[in-house]
Amino acid sequence: MSGRDGWALGEGWHVMGRLRRGGVTRRGRVTLAAGAALCVVTTLPGQAAAGTPSPYVFAGRAVPVEGAKNSMGSAKLTPGSTYKSSLARGGKLYYQVQLDARETVYVSATAVPGLDAKVVYGDGVEVSLQDANGNNCNSGDARFGTAQSPRPITAWAVREVGPADNRCKVAGTYYVVVERNSDPGSSTETWDTELRVVSEPAVAKSVPTTPPESWNSASPTPPTDARKERRGGTGFNDARALRPGVWGDRIEPGQTLFYRVPVDWGQQISASAELGSASGGRDEYVTSALVMSLSNPVRARIDDAETAYDGQQKSTTLEPLAPVAYENRYSPVDGVAGTRFAGWYYLSVHLNPKVARQFGKEPLGLTLRVNVDGAAKAGPAYVGTARPADEFSVTGQDKDAAVRGDTAAGGESGGGGGEGSGNADGMRLIAAGGFGAGTLLLMVLGVWTLIGRRRAAASGSGSGSASGSGSGSPYGPPPVW
Repeated sequence: MSGRDGWALGEGWHVMGRLRRGGVTRRGRVTLAAGAALCVVTTLPGQAAAGTPSPYVFAGRAVPVEGAKNSMGSAKLTPGSTYKSSLARGGKLYYQVQLDARETVYVSATAVPGLDAKVVYGDGVEVSLQDANGNNCNSGDARFGTAQSPRPITAWAVREVGPADNRCKVAGTYYVVVERNSDPGSSTETWDTELRVVSEPAVAKSVPTTPPESWNSASPTPPTDARKERRGGTGFNDARALRPGVWGDRIEPGQTLFYRVPVDWGQQISASAELGSASGGRDEYVTSALVMSLSNPVRARIDDAETAYDGQQKSTTLEPLAPVAYENRYSPVDGVAGTRFAGWYYLSVHLNPKVARQFGKEPLGLTLRVNVDGAAKAGPAYVGTARPADEFSVTGQDKDAAVRGDTAAGGESGGGGGEGSGNADGMRLIAAGGFGAGTLLLMVLGVWTLIGRRRAAASGSGSGSASGSGSGSPYGPPPVW
């Protein structure tokens, strides 16, 4: 049993114990109702069963949206919002955005195949931004690659307003086109997708437009601090915050874990991932067993690294990346162009499910070594603000979140090393119950009220019963509470 489930169940027995102190017979219906509510809380919708990795946690406020098969009648997307959609095999869907003449807008699509889906090298998703005449402003794709392993992958496109851009500058309607590429041998089920639209304001004054010609591209020295446990999330929306250091986790075959690191203007991020040895491993070999990816604040993938696995410990390291600078966007090199603004940078680590067939289904130890070099610098001032927009800056709250290990989904802390809150994941479990658990708890309160009224009627206490010594209120939960 996980610590999260243990907390919720332990608290459940504690509550039911308090109910029993008044007598099982007298309050049996209340005990059963409370127990049912706790069962709902501990088996929430969207939570994976014990031992089964969840493929992805979608944004809690993601707006359901259906893509259109052509541009006519396509649903409108709004910058600053997140949407949940789906993408059938061979599908090509249209959405639209209304843009002014000054903002740069990024659209990302995260495709989430099922854990048992069959995918091959060329399978993936492509995103395009097009103007009203069908011209591509920009497009990008994401593939499963040599790992051929089902996992969340993200493609992105941008409508950029800058000195070198001659198309897509005018205000008006633009179309987001999301297309799924599938091999004939791949499985046919529909993929869930998450769409994220982010607007970057224009800069208030001119900034350099020449990308850096040189920067410190030497391989960084990985940190050697004491390893501290910190549990990763399952998507961008619940990614676990990390500060520079050495972080430990466990990863199951087929699972993808997400983390986030605040990187300010002028700073340079580096990271490596190490997979621990397998106990009782055979003389086998899995190519592309561990895949690590780095994405920037708008979920645009910057770099990937992977390693094979033979049962012995293995590590993989991202290529050296340029320090964060606004002018990086004008570089033709992905590792430079991607580090175009400050904010939360996302690390995802995936373990190929083929590892389970060769070395067993037990989780393997995972070590992340994360470093952020360089002193923070002032970023550009955007139109309408005296400083960089919040989405493209690092605040004091962000730094505190990285120390605590908060997730991106509401500031819950977690992990070890004395920095996380031990009960925070349990509190998140209850909060995530949403409407269903809340409705059942209201039903429990209704039962309490009914029992209270019947008890008052049976005692014949009359109108003064509420003020009698030790009698308690005729409404609400039983007096043992």
